[in-house]
Amino acid sequence: MKIGNKEFDVSRNCYIMGILNVTPDSFSDGGRFNNIDSALRQTEKMIEEGMDILDIGGESTRPGYTKISDDEEIQRTAPVIEAVKSRFDVPISLDTYKYKVAEAGILAGADLINDIWGLKYDSGEMASLIAKSGAACCLMHNRENMDYNSYFDDVISDMEETVRIADGAGIARDKVILDPGVGFAKTYENNLEAIDRIDEFRERLGFPVLLGASRKSVIGLTLDLPSDERLEGTVALSVIGAMKGAAFLRVHDIKENIRAVKMTMAVMRGYKNGQDMH
Repeated sequence: MKIGNKEFDVSRNCYIMGILNVTPDSFSDGGRFNNIDSALRQTEKMIEEGMDILDIGGESTRPGYTKISDDEEIQRTAPVIEAVKSRFDVPISLDTYKYKVAEAGILAGADLINDIWGLKYDSGEMASLIAKSGAACCLMHNRENMDYNSYFDDVISDMEETVRIADGAGIARDKVILDPGVGFAKTYENNLEAIDRIDEFRERLGFPVLLGASRKSVIGLTLDLPSDERLEGTVALSVIGAMKGAAFLRVHDIKENIRAVKMTMAVMRGYKNGQDMH
């Protein structure tokens, strides 16, 4: 699939999406990169470490987060997107579920919209915008409650509805990535199952899959560690994701995850002397 001006071989490779939170209140790095200079320095560092896509977020979506206005989110993200685009040749993802923010982001240069509500937050405006713009999209599983009858089957059903919305709006299928939504409307056990069944999620839905589990509570609860000590747990989940066929991994720590995934892919591909994972 094509994102921006880059081609991604989603059937054979596993790519790294780097997280850049330009927020004061993100759960793990809030306030560290919420001015343009620090955001650009972090972007340069992540590119040097091998990042494939940059995911910029202007509103924290951690549990209990404070929702901000469209205008404030645009003011946080659009200037950073423009600044990154003017300096670096890297595809940019904008992490937003609000179509007005997405519209401003696409105008600023965003190549992909990462929607945590899977096109279900509004009345179809986001889906129409993505279809008209030709941008790629990552559509995540989410819901208002955890009233599952059969948890994994219900997740698949929810995502089939998201795909129907995308199809109905005219979003090209080769522009769609799906995300099982680790950490959203799921218990601890649900999150572990979502990670363990990524291969089934991919096979049943038929789209490339992104795993976003970096530093999340499923790691903290398993290892009894705060968010700034979850690197090893994140790397373990990246390896599992790569082995189960995830095409994209959304992470904070680029270098360590790239090395682990490169090693994993070398073994899975049959001993090709550690060739570059791309």
